[in-house]
Amino acid sequence: MPEPILFYDIPGNNARQKAWGPNTWKTRYCLNIKGLPYKTIWVEYPDIEAVCRKIGAAATEEKADGSPFYTLPVIHDPNTKQTISESTVIARYLDKTYPDTPRLIPEGTDALHVAFHHAFRPTVTPDLRKVVIPQVPKCLLPRSEAYFRATREALFGQKLEDIAPPGPKREEAWKGFLKGLHTLTQWLEADGTDKLFFLGDKIGYADITVAGALIWTRTILGADSKEWADVKALDGGRWARFMDAFGKFEAVDEGEDAVL
Repeated sequence: MPEPILFYDIPGNNARQKAWGPNTWKTRYCLNIKGLPYKTIWVEYPDIEAVCRKIGAAATEEKADGSPFYTLPVIHDPNTKQTISESTVIARYLDKTYPDTPRLIPEGTDALHVAFHHAFRPTVTPDLRKVVIPQVPKCLLPRSEAYFRATREALFGQKLEDIAPPGPKREEAWKGFLKGLHTLTQWLEADGTDKLFFLGDKIGYADITVAGALIWTRTILGADSKEWADVKALDGGRWARFMDAFGKFEAVDEGEDAVL
């Protein structure tokens, strides 16, 4: 049995289930699906850069001024002494390093997964972000809440509450998101059959990408919200069935807080 992988995630303020982020959930799903032992290291937003520099994690983007921008998820694998950044890179690393576990990106499908990623983002995420991002601060711990609000308001150029306030603007964004989900259903039914997953009868990384967005929606907006009821009812309940299939892969360990 390999040593537990260290998985760096951002904590929410729910003591029962801290995990909430769409991108870090993609890596958590990958680890749970593969059945690999891991331990979560919880890192608050203002500490991400310092922690990444400390453990030797690569930056994933550049800031406007050209300086490195560090994001989570990150994993450190003590079995190989490697530190890996970015969810898709992590998925490929786990497939290569642990070939006897369920494969996330089957051989020969790398190009299709890259194409899916580029198609998924403009189809689903712009309208979803307008609805969900303004609600994220209420789910964060105080230091992360302040950081998230300041950085996202700078990114959007307006107060979070003004991105999609209740009323026509929010309703339009939500309808746009549901339309995007329906587009995914059309992709899945392209051959005239109703497949639950993009690889047919088994979960792959494309499905994990969708599940990451949906669990983010459910966690932030609430499992009892009207919006989540809309998702579950869409396309004859196919997205409810889809998320039910991921239920057994949603375990969240207690973990421990990062030490700077």
